[in-house]
Amino acid sequence: MTVQSNIYPTKALQEMDAAHHLHPFSDMKALNQEGSRIITSATGVWLTDSDGNRIMDGMAGLWCVQVGHGRTEIADAVHKQMVELSYYNTFFKTTHPPAIELSRKLAELAPPHINRVFYCSSGSEANDTVFRMVRYYWDQMGKPDKKVIISRWNGYHGSTLAGTSLGGMKAMHAQGDLPVPGVHHINQPYWFGEGGDMSPDEFGLHAARELEKAIDEIGENKVAAFIAEPIQGAGGVIIPPDTYWPEVQRILKERDILFVADEVICGFGRLGRWFGSDYYGIEPDLMPIAKGLTSGYLPMGGVLVSDRVAEGVVGKGGDFNHGYTYSGHPACAAAALANLAIIEREGLVERVANDIGPYLKERWLKLADHPLVGEARMTGLVGALELVPDKADRHKRFKDVGVPGLLCRDISFENGLVMRAVRDSMIISPPLVLSHEEADFLVATAEKTLNDTYRILKRDGWMG
Repeated sequence: MTVQSNIYPTKALQEMDAAHHLHPFSDMKALNQEGSRIITSATGVWLTDSDGNRIMDGMAGLWCVQVGHGRTEIADAVHKQMVELSYYNTFFKTTHPPAIELSRKLAELAPPHINRVFYCSSGSEANDTVFRMVRYYWDQMGKPDKKVIISRWNGYHGSTLAGTSLGGMKAMHAQGDLPVPGVHHINQPYWFGEGGDMSPDEFGLHAARELEKAIDEIGENKVAAFIAEPIQGAGGVIIPPDTYWPEVQRILKERDILFVADEVICGFGRLGRWFGSDYYGIEPDLMPIAKGLTSGYLPMGGVLVSDRVAEGVVGKGGDFNHGYTYSGHPACAAAALANLAIIEREGLVERVANDIGPYLKERWLKLADHPLVGEARMTGLVGALELVPDKADRHKRFKDVGVPGLLCRDISFENGLVMRAVRDSMIISPPLVLSHEEADFLVATAEKTLNDTYRILKRDGWMG
């Protein structure tokens, strides 16, 4: 969908990008041959590229632009803060008003048993912090043997050394001889892909009890924590069965093990509650946060710390020898405060729960009727479509997993909608400000994309 003439030298920019810029998670040889897509501006839920094409941002950037693009209130708050105090660190017994106020605000929004925050610049750094804080806590509590952190295959907790190790992405583990020692992975609660002949409720209990089995095998005296996303995002929007989280909570409450709920994607209204933990009624000891904290306007992350863990980290005394140059950066904190104020003032959390979330879900789930879709799922404003070669058999997969998904992703871009492909799942996570009309466009464009993809796959012999 073109809205203006090309005012940028696209080819020249692509050549410069290819010569100097290494992109994350990219095959740079292939990308440089094709040429990068160059986004030049954005407003609301819409992006504009260097050729004048208008594209709906169905992924809110990377799961993060809750309040939409182009909010001048955030830019003004950052400008004001930069003029007053552009930067100072929070080492050396020092702090500043934006970090103090943001800490108070986050404690107000978090569950009642969480009242402190440790700052960093991203979700990856937040999970590096979790890795160290969990082990430090148990050292402080006189239980230094509690070192193992249990995580889930196909979970995602960032791309740093500790974050990649905590995550369960085998392709990432294959680069760099990971995971590091002390991380144990269990199966994920992915009913569509791994539930076999069990009902969703049966499988939810089965998957939860994988945790119990792992604890018993490793030994409770050696297990420090269990880390998991309320809904697995980068793994393909894996929404656990209703039986899963209550059983996990039971298992953890019966044992002396910390619970880490990775809220980097699910936090700040994505599921229609402030945090995914609120949505599922779970009580974590630590909550890594990022993304929606600033709506991506500036990089900021953190770890929300429960009173229990804070007592071990703070109450016992001594230095926690961990931190970052930009921990609690004043301009980032100002962006976060302005962003949270918009979310509250416009009632975006409630809007996801009671208005745009149900509106989009009703229409999104109807895409399950398409001959290419095995399952459509959505909670709040995060959803997925499972592409399958044979709609009648949930257990069948495409002969070359991932190829149909990438085809569908590229067609979606051409049709004017950003959808992300994970294996052969098409996932969305639009800004919380999505209107009803824009939701209609999203679903209509997704359906057109499915039709276009299906025709090609059918023609080329991919369908059962």
